Amino acid sequence: MMADTQARHLQIGAVVFPRIDQGDLTGPFEILSRVPDSTFHLIWKEKTPIPDARGLILTPQMTFPEAPQLDLLVLPGGPGQEALMEDEVVLAFIQRQARGASCILSVCTGVLLCGAAGLLKGVRATTHWSAHHLLPYFGAIPVNARVVVDGKYITTAGVTAGLDGALRVVVFLRNDLIAQQIQLAIEYAPEPPFASGTPRTAPLDVVAAARSAAREITDARLATAQRIALRLGVQV
Repeated sequence: MMADTQARHLQIGAVVFPRIDQGDLTGPFEILSRVPDSTFHLIWKEKTPIPDARGLILTPQMTFPEAPQLDLLVLPGGPGQEALMEDEVVLAFIQRQARGASCILSVCTGVLLCGAAGLLKGVRATTHWSAHHLLPYFGAIPVNARVVVDGKYITTAGVTAGLDGALRVVVFLRNDLIAQQIQLAIEYAPEPPFASGTPRTAPLDVVAAARSAAREITDARLATAQRIALRLGVQV
């Protein structure tokens, strides 16, 4: 992929919302805020502080109408994402920004917001393992991968995959050298103590417990995805 952003100031913006998973935001922020000659904006309906899903307080810097046209739109996920999938104000902002953006990065279940906005028809995509089966409801082509690049859409699996996706974005918007310099600066060289990072490698009892813990939000997302599929004319 080649972008037209190599030699100009970049406007980067992430949608923040109540009950966001802050790791979906702060992981990519750690990387993308280091992109030379760029500005990172936190955007929401209001500028009042909002809690993430675990109680961390985040403060948006601007409202949707105040946001400039973004070169990169970042869509995090988290439990609060479910309430936004039929929020016309949020979906209209995503649609408007996506038309002019050079790149859209979704992290974890943030991809479901892309889908709800009607942006994923025919697009190869991934997401958190608990929501991966929902991608066809938005017309997406599910890919079982940590990061998937399809045109200007970069989608990632759960939370920590946002770091990998963000580095891919830096390559797209700038170049390999800058991406590698940022990776070294934050010493991103993970060595997890367990091989339980995906359902394919985790012990069966761990997978069962994780699926049980996610059942309520997964069922709610399925019901919403089914309604959106009807609205989008997608047959599953």
